[in-house]
Amino acid sequence: MDKNQIREIIARRVALELQDGDVVNLGIGLPTLVPNYIPEGVSVTLQSENGLLGMGPSPKEGEEDDRLTNAGGGYITALPGASSFDSATSFLIIRGGHVDITVLGAMQVNEKGDLANWTIPGKITPGMGGAMDLIVGAKKVILAMEHTAKGNHKILKECTLPLTAKGEVNLIVTEMGVMEVTDKGLVLKELHPEFTIEDIQSKTEAELITDNVIPMRLA
Repeated sequence: MDKNQIREIIARRVALELQDGDVVNLGIGLPTLVPNYIPEGVSVTLQSENGLLGMGPSPKEGEEDDRLTNAGGGYITALPGASSFDSATSFLIIRGGHVDITVLGAMQVNEKGDLANWTIPGKITPGMGGAMDLIVGAKKVILAMEHTAKGNHKILKECTLPLTAKGEVNLIVTEMGVMEVTDKGLVLKELHPEFTIEDIQSKTEAELITDNVIPMRLA
């Protein structure tokens, strides 16, 4: 798979988790592709933490509006009825528990649902943005992430980078499969047909529970 195929697979599968009526926050990077694959007939309200409710799919090339960007500075669209407001109001929504699902990227996640997604020691970074608030404030946390980084494990027994939050991740979606964080450990729920259970375990430091694995749903 090339990088574009990987990103599409992940975004398509995450989109299937969204239910009619959900308020959904999308992190920067890969999660911003999710609106392009929301199933027909499913109506959700997408929030951008920089102050927008009613975000639509990415604009077509040449139709970008400089006034409409997400928290990462990428171009977005606004659906009819969308509303914009300041960051303070946006975080009142997040901290008040009004976000049903947040979709974030990850540098590392462990089998207990701890997440590290904002910095690497020794590297200069602007900060973690609203990730801490989103992870604690949202009812469900989904990670949309590539399974490895330059061949290195990202799904670990223990995170080695500074944590964004402990025990808050519910679901992990990668190009290889879908994993659920449970009290018993990390359960492999779905596996992409291009891979075997042995393949995905070899790319995962955490031990996967593989009792009832089904093919990965993409539509």
